[in-house]
Amino acid sequence: MKRLQLLENWIAQQFPEKSFTLQPASADASFRRYYRVTLGDETLIAMDAPPPHEDCAPFVQVAQLLAGTAHVPVVQASDMKRGFLLLSDLGDLTYLQALTDRPENAKALYADATRALIDMQLIMPLDGMPVYDENLLRYELNLFPEWYVARHLQIDLTANQKTVLEQTFGRILQNNLSQPRVFVHRDYHSRNLMVTTPNPGILDFQDAVLGPITYDLVSLLKDAYICWDETHILDWAIRYWEGARRAGLSVSSDFGNFYRDFEWMGVQRHIKVLGIFARLAYRDGKQSYLNDMPLVMTYLRKACERYQELRPFLKLLDELDNNESSDERVGYTF
Repeated sequence: MKRLQLLENWIAQQFPEKSFTLQPASADASFRRYYRVTLGDETLIAMDAPPPHEDCAPFVQVAQLLAGTAHVPVVQASDMKRGFLLLSDLGDLTYLQALTDRPENAKALYADATRALIDMQLIMPLDGMPVYDENLLRYELNLFPEWYVARHLQIDLTANQKTVLEQTFGRILQNNLSQPRVFVHRDYHSRNLMVTTPNPGILDFQDAVLGPITYDLVSLLKDAYICWDETHILDWAIRYWEGARRAGLSVSSDFGNFYRDFEWMGVQRHIKVLGIFARLAYRDGKQSYLNDMPLVMTYLRKACERYQELRPFLKLLDELDNNESSDERVGYTF
């Protein structure tokens, strides 16, 4: 029986006395699918996370961890074996849509998102949460040569280029692993934040880990799906830093040092994201992610330009761009 029919039958079992309609709500970069369930005047969100590709348990566990601290969906019913969840509905207005339609509201929306981020980072204890350790950070970095360079650009790195890549990865990891560890959402950006009351509603937190304190701020301010002037990014980063210090989080007392950590964390994330977007396009057939690569590459290049230790990697990016055939160019504009 098809997944959708299984899901409909399961929902019917939860509401034997009610009729309902089911409409697609959204899909994400994984195998998960979401549907809006309408029962009269009430709506819920049904998550379909097909085993063995997905596991509902982390979502439920993190939702329980965040309950009372952040505005997240409440799990109303679950079938963990078949991969079905029924969740409270946080609406359909994402930050991305709201910011695109009304960019003048950005200051207020980012202030809300920053406050919510600090609240999540204050959650203690985090015993048993997966750690964003060297193995996971390095695994993510290695998506770049495997999927972006080899598959997307179809380039074989030279021995010297491989050495530059490895040395760069080592420097990045040294910075990332030296940062204080807190709760990390891992995808805290405009597609996963909803405009709600209280604001924001937070989605897609099932991959949360204990990791570097600047990671989620990078996801929020250097968003792969919406771009802001660097003056705005700097202003919002300062406001976060001030709020984090007042809250007692372990951020550097010197903003310059904090911002360096923020940018180096961004380098890790953007290298990873280029690899993930290539994998989504070529392995999973989600070609639209290729359109999001230029902005991510722009973030990456700008950060590399600012730090001497990253200049060899910037030179490598130039070499890859120059070696790419005209037929395969994505059309980067820097």
